[in-house]
Amino acid sequence: QIKKQCDQKLLIRMKTECVPCSLNLKTPCPAGYTRITNGTGIPDCRYYLEIKTHVLSFPGCRHHCMKEFEQPECCQGHWGPDCMGK
Repeated sequence: QIKKQCDQKLLIRMKTECVPCSLNLKTPCPAGYTRITNGTGIPDCRYYLEIKTHVLSFPGCRHHCMKEFEQPECCQGHWGPDCMGK
C-alpha cells in the first residue's frame, strides 16, 4: 500500500507578554501551548509604565511557549482533499 498522506509537523513558538520578573513565575502560555522556560522566564524584554505624563521603561521577563501542529499534506504524486493518486 502506497502512503498518500504525508502530514508535516510544525513547531509554533511564541513569547508571553513582558511583565516584571517577580510576577512572571505563574504566567501561563495560551491554551494549547507548552511553556519551555522555567522560573521567572527570560529577562530579555522591557515593559512600560505610564505615570501621569511620563512613560517609564523597566527590564522585565517573559516565557517562551511552543505548540506542535500537524499540517495535513499529501505525499508526492498525490493531490486533493483525499490525496488521490495520479
